[in-house]
This record gives sequence, structure tokens and C-alpha cells, in this order.
Amino acid sequence: MSLRTIEPTNPPPPEGWPITRRPLRVAILGWARLSMQGREGSGYNLNCSELAAGLALSGHRVWYLRSGMEYSLFPGMRIRPSERWRGVACHDFINSPNFSPASTNFANMKVEIAAPGQSRLVVRWLDAIGAELVHIHSLEGYGLDLIGAIRRSGRPVIVTPHNYWYGCPQVDLLRHEQAVCMDYDGGRACVGCLPTIRPAKARLARGLDQTAHRVFGPIAAGTIRLVYGHAKPAIKRLLRRGRPTTGGTIIGPDGVVEIPAVGVDAELSAGFEAAGEGDGRGEVTMVFPVEPDEKPATLGCSPIDQNERFLASDVHLTVLNEYGRRRSAGIAALNEASLVTPPSRFVIGAMTAMGMNPARGRHVRLGQPHFDQINRTARRWRHYRSTPWTPQSDRPLRLAFWGTTRNNKGLEILARAIESLEADTRRRCHFLIHAAGWDWPFRKRLLRYPEVSFWGGYDPLHLIGGMREFDVGVLPFVWFENSPLVLLEFLHGGKFVICSRLGGPPEWIVEPGQDETHPLGNGLLFPGGEAPDLVERITRIVSGRVRLPSAAEVHAVSRLVSYPSHVREVDSMYHELLGDDGSGFRGRAGRATDHLSENGAVRQEPAHVNQEPPR
Repeated sequence: MSLRTIEPTNPPPPEGWPITRRPLRVAILGWARLSMQGREGSGYNLNCSELAAGLALSGHRVWYLRSGMEYSLFPGMRIRPSERWRGVACHDFINSPNFSPASTNFANMKVEIAAPGQSRLVVRWLDAIGAELVHIHSLEGYGLDLIGAIRRSGRPVIVTPHNYWYGCPQVDLLRHEQAVCMDYDGGRACVGCLPTIRPAKARLARGLDQTAHRVFGPIAAGTIRLVYGHAKPAIKRLLRRGRPTTGGTIIGPDGVVEIPAVGVDAELSAGFEAAGEGDGRGEVTMVFPVEPDEKPATLGCSPIDQNERFLASDVHLTVLNEYGRRRSAGIAALNEASLVTPPSRFVIGAMTAMGMNPARGRHVRLGQPHFDQINRTARRWRHYRSTPWTPQSDRPLRLAFWGTTRNNKGLEILARAIESLEADTRRRCHFLIHAAGWDWPFRKRLLRYPEVSFWGGYDPLHLIGGMREFDVGVLPFVWFENSPLVLLEFLHGGKFVICSRLGGPPEWIVEPGQDETHPLGNGLLFPGGEAPDLVERITRIVSGRVRLPSAAEVHAVSRLVSYPSHVREVDSMYHELLGDDGSGFRGRAGRATDHLSENGAVRQEPAHVNQEPPR
């Protein structure tokens, strides 16, 4: 086991940036490449990378270690520098016995529970860089025994869970990625929850691919990958000649492909001059057959008080198999941490229900540079204090979904709601769907409605510019969300939100009438997975029974934290754990426990937190 290290740098900070009085040597652990930001690891890595960069701007010396992704055919675990990004010295753990992301390691629970050799090498790396404190944003790709090993080396450890991985190797507490897991049955419900790959096979596949990339270069390695990718399905087709292939295509005995008819557009002969409203609902006939692998997923439904039911349950501590032992090890690891700082209180409650000492938990809200850019853009728009839409408006109500096509994000729930809306209500709406991933099955179903537009995936630039293109954000997720960045992006953009009442988001949503000072609130909650309830919430807005607040009114009621304040709060925790008061700053950032009011001044967080289910 060998290691090499590089030193970080400190880029010059912008004027007014909070500078720490005592720079620390900080090590951050995760599995995604820091420079990829949201493109690898999604919101977790975007937050982790921006925090690391912000700490470097504040004067800290920051190192980053990534594990579970880099493999070689040359045996042996080792740590190597990979890049220096925005001042952060980034390193890769090569040939980790634990794979990342978590789904790749689902059949490797024994090693995930404890990998002492890996943990020893990580501690050696911490010694080599002189780390004073360790901040773990993801332990995927490592063993759960690592936290204890670091603590025994005399270093404080902060753990920031961005999901439920410590108690759930599936990560989302989402059984078969379809329904909230309320009872893991001592670990027996985990068996078969995800498709698995043998660790040896995963190690060989990654080792071959990445070794080819390093030895032959990216072009040659890409050519090898391309040839193999085409050869494998071609061989399979030859083996099943004369039998049905995917999509219903048939290869006859003469070798000719026979494609069955898919139906005819009922309005084909009318051209574009078809009179009236078609079928009376304003729909357009589309002939796009749904393939067997494109059928909608069956997603679970949750009662409005699902959060409370989960936290009150006494089944989370049962241990009946290796997955049960793995949950116990995950919670024991959190109990060895100095602090556990998720961005929502619900995660603290969930981990406590599984056995975590609640004294370990501390709620830390997120701040991001692009949040602040979205917020500033909203404040500088001339319509900042104007109501965005009323039933008297001469344009449709614009509702936007920003996310992915993965089951947990609930695009299927929105699709069902659109299909179920009364025609008159639907035709007063315009649904804008930004969904990264394979959205073709959704397009097939929904493009018969002129009111639906698909815009594909997005990045922070789309977000900043796209906030002025809709009135209401829709978050129909079906899992216990932690602190979804898209919710905070909507609120920073001054948008009213219709949101599932699952996990942490209810801590941000203030429903109409809940706050006497700001009676319009900033959103509506509905039971997760319940498309009829989503239909009802949309109908309430379209009918005018719920009045939309201005962006200024959304900002006034929302509990939002700026990026400099977030960095400052994390710095304060570091110094607190090291037993000093060196958290004073030069600069103009406000206290991280304060929040921005409508006019940008600092205000205390309001007392209301939407945790009680509606009556």
C-alpha cells in the first residue's frame, strides 16, 4: 500500500469574502470527482465541491479524497494525486475494496461493514497531509469502520449525510426504487432490492477499462470500448435469429426484418385543417406505441403523515441478516462521529429512529453560489414585487418540473396528474418539463397535450436563466427527500412550490394561512405519490382559490441561507470541534444561523416549521 500527496493552494478571494482567523488543514472525503461537480454525484457533489472551494477561499488548506471509482489491473491499494481544482488538492484511492456509487457495492456488505486495510491507508494519508479535521460528505467507496479509525487517530470527524446511506445501502430508503421502505424487516427486505454485481466482476470491468485508458490513451481506449459495445449485442442477435427481438421486431427465416404496423393517425387525412377541438379535450392524436420496457413504473403512495409514521416506528433496529448488521454498523459509525450535520432535520430524526445518539445531530442548511445568483437575479427583475399569475391573466399558468427521469423524482406522478386534469383546467396551464435522462416514454404519453413541453436536461446556467419562464415549481418525488437543491433553487428564484410531503422539504414549505405575517406562504404540500392530490393542488391555483405570492413575498417567508454564510457556519463548527474560538472573520458575511429577509437584511429564522401533518 503506497501513497503520494500534493499540496493545495489558496486562490485570491473576492473582496469582502469571509477570511478565517486561523487556517486549518482540512480533509474532505467523498466518492465523486470534485471538478465534475453536479455532473457526477448530482447535488451531493455540487454542495461538497462548492464548500471545499469556499473553504479554500477563506484561507483553509483543503485536501479531497475520492474512493470506489478508480481501478487498475496492477494489484494493491494506493492513493495518488489526481488534480488541483480551485485550490483543493484532489486525490484518488485506487483499487478500493468498496465500490461507488452505492448501488455497485450492494452485494459487498461484509467489506462495507469493515475494511481495516483500506481504513489504515486512509489514516496514513491523513497523517501524511497533516490533516487536523476530517469532513465526510459521502462514505460510499469506503468501509464503515473508517470513522472510528479516524477518531482513534485523534481527529474530529464531521459527517454530512446527503441521503440515508448509513442506514440504507440502497441510499434512498426506497424499496425496489418504487416505494418508501417503512420496514426493512431486519434486513430481509433489502435482499433483491437492487440488482447486484459480483465485486470481482466489477473490479475486473473497471480495471480493464481504466487501465486501457491509462496505457493506450482516451482515443484508443474509446475505440476498444466502441467495438466491444457493438460486437456484444450483434453476437446476441445472431444467437436469437428467427426469434422476437426487443421492440417486437421479428427476423424471418430469410433474414429479412419484419416490422409490424403500429397504427394510423385518425386525423391523417385531415391535414392541418381538422375542425374544432379534435376529441373535445383539445388533444392531438399521436401514434407512438409504448414498448414493453417503456411502460410506466408502479410507484408507491404515501399518506400525508408518512414522515411521522416512519419516525415513530420501532422496527428500524431489528437485525436478522447481513443487511441488518450493515445498518447497525452504519449507525454505530455515526455515533463515533464528532458531529452529524445533514441539511434537514428529518434526516437527524430518521437516523435517531435507527439508533443514532440525537446529541450527535446538528441541522445545517445549505448555501450555494448559484442559489445566490438565482436570488439576486430575482431581486433585480422589475416584476420582483408583482403577482406572477392570476386567473384573469391572458396567458396560461406555467408549471415547471426540474429533475431527472429516475423513479424517485416522481415525474411519473406528474404525468399521471396531467392525464387526469379536467380538460378546461389543463388547457389553462403550460407544463415545462426539464428532465435529465431517458424521457422518450414520457414524451410519447404527454405530447398529445399541446400544454406540455419537454426541454431535456439542464445545468446551473439553465436554472439561473430559466427561473423567469415559469410561475410554479412542481416537486412530486416519492422518497424521503433530504434537502433537494431544486427546492432551494425554486425558493431562491421566488417561486411558489407544489411539493410532496415526504422527508425534509416540509421544513421549508409554508402553506397559505400558516404564517399570519406572510399569509400567502410559499407552497402547497400533498401526499407523496398521490396524483389525484397533485391534481387538486394544481386546480386550486388555476381556479384562484390559492393566490400566488410575488417573488418578494416568497423570499420574505422562506428560510434561505447565502453561500458565504454557509461557509462561515462550517468554519465555525471546525473551530468549535478543535476547541478554539478562531472562527472570527474579516469580511461582510452575516451569521450563518441568520437568514435573508425580503430586502436582503439579516433576520432570525421564523419559529414555524411545517412538521405537523395537515388536519
